[in-house]
Amino acid sequence: MATALASSSDRSQHGLHGKLRGKIALITGGNSGIGLATARQFVNEGAAVVITGRRQPQLAAAVKEIGRNAAGFQGDVSNLDDLDRLFTQIKREKNKLDIVFANAGIAKYGALGEITEDLYDSISNINVKGVLFSVQ
Repeated sequence: MATALASSSDRSQHGLHGKLRGKIALITGGNSGIGLATARQFVNEGAAVVITGRRQPQLAAAVKEIGRNAAGFQGDVSNLDDLDRLFTQIKREKNKLDIVFANAGIAKYGALGEITEDLYDSISNINVKGVLFSVQ
């Protein structure tokens, strides 16, 4: 009910609707596409977001584009050491985590009969292993 009574200046200061005011959100793969759009929307709703990405230049550009209440973490969700560093940093800097949007994913293709184990592993490690251990 307090959100419904907020003034327009409160809404603009804390997000369009404030539904996520005070929440800390992690968005893996937040440096482009659906992840970036979600990060922008979460910030507009009042959340502070931590986005991840494997490539530092794209990650930095995404954080700059989002602007306020955004932080970036360079890492690979398929690398458990990177995930450990990520969650340690979030705990140290934010002291809580309210939302995990396990968005990181890749699409690679190969013709049947030409798919290699390396191709299979790269897809599975990000799209399955990365999601499982990000959420866990």
